[in-house]
Amino acid sequence: MSRLLVLPFAAPLLTAALLLAVPRRRTAHRLAGLAVTAAVLVLAVALLVVTRDGTVPVERIGGWHPLVAIGFAADAFSALMVTVCAVVVLACLATTAASGDDHDPLFVPLVLVLSAGAYGAFLTADLFNLFVLVEVMLVPSYALAALGGGATRLGAARVYVAMNLLASTILLAGVGLVYGVTGTVQFGDLAAAARTSPTVAVAAGVVLLALAVKSAVVPWHDWLPRTYPEAPPVVLALFSGLLTKVGLYALIRVYAVVYDGDPAYHGVIAAAALLSMVVGVFGALGEATMRRVLTFHMVSQIGYVLLGLALFTAASLAAAVFYLVQYILVKTALFLCAAAVHAGHRTDRLDRLSGLSTAQPVLALAFAGAALSLAGLPPFSGFVAKFLLIRAVGDAGQWVAVTVAVGVSLLTLASMLKIWGGAFWGEPPAPDEVAATRVPARTVLPALTLAVVSLLLGPVAQPLLGLADTAAAGLLDPDAYLRAVSGR
Repeated sequence: MSRLLVLPFAAPLLTAALLLAVPRRRTAHRLAGLAVTAAVLVLAVALLVVTRDGTVPVERIGGWHPLVAIGFAADAFSALMVTVCAVVVLACLATTAASGDDHDPLFVPLVLVLSAGAYGAFLTADLFNLFVLVEVMLVPSYALAALGGGATRLGAARVYVAMNLLASTILLAGVGLVYGVTGTVQFGDLAAAARTSPTVAVAAGVVLLALAVKSAVVPWHDWLPRTYPEAPPVVLALFSGLLTKVGLYALIRVYAVVYDGDPAYHGVIAAAALLSMVVGVFGALGEATMRRVLTFHMVSQIGYVLLGLALFTAASLAAAVFYLVQYILVKTALFLCAAAVHAGHRTDRLDRLSGLSTAQPVLALAFAGAALSLAGLPPFSGFVAKFLLIRAVGDAGQWVAVTVAVGVSLLTLASMLKIWGGAFWGEPPAPDEVAATRVPARTVLPALTLAVVSLLLGPVAQPLLGLADTAAAGLLDPDAYLRAVSGR
């Protein structure tokens, strides 16, 4: 199995290169993109089976010494992230294939390169390769953000590129500082280094700062609602499932390995978590379009994951991992619903929409399921995730955080009702307008599938809970992961 670890990164890259040689074969692009992503998904599920007992397969390209090799390693956490992100890519590619939005000959190759960088970032075992793979992911995202042109979209893309280049510069500087003070960037040799050396703590803090910017953690979040809503609608769904989540994954991994969950920093992380939750949800309540409301919720929901990291207990980390996985699926479903609305009506402004529940019941069902899960209502997976997290926070005696988490959940429900009341409730359009704006059911099917998965992960949560527990145990006590990646 370890020899296959390079495939989630290499296979999409090679497929993208081959597709560039046949730019006008749209059917070939669609089939190849779906096939290679499905293959990555199958491999990721196999990794889940292998790592569910704590096993950590490792592959060093070329068989070089661990200090110089390009290494890939998988534990339960990284395998979960590869799996859920492959599902997101598959859903987005299926949506564009059904809607015809993949007509640009560069679309599928760019998506495959982006996904390759994301998979590689989840599986890499050292900081420098993390930086490289994040850039592999970001470079195609710059083109995807501007796809289709238009002054507004290009302007937002410039802000997006500028902010990510700044964050990447900070990240590279942080990696250089870590190497300068430790002589290594390999996770196995950086274990708990920040606990024993204030200099390493400062150097690694620069890395965490860059990752916080890339994850849109408050107060470094403003670029996200300014840029994401202007991207092509399905591209926005793809970005929501992959880009900030890679930053969030890396932030959790670095804090667990380099800082060993040092309690000295719990207060800072908790403050950032609570601020992100509150600022994000109030920003969502003040917006007037589906995509902007949902984009602000990205900021808010990231705060819930960080809250689990701030406590750094077995229960809170398991809840954070469970929350992150189900949240990626739910938010992707919501953005795909917003993309379907925009495709049919050329707008997602709530004051220009009405009666979609009658005109497009499949779309309404998909949105309702995902929205209820995001708000944390039973029996959806969002309820299980928030219940586990709030229980862990309550067990730690952090009642202010419990109050904020519950209050933000209620406001999240209010914002989802705002979208429902504006877009899906009310008088349906005239029959001729319905015919002109109806989105084919096959376009909405991927979003509906993700919403159904979210529903199933509520009452049938045990398999994911077991994997989340294993992932949390690996973060709380990363010795097995560190021994594997260091070759000792």
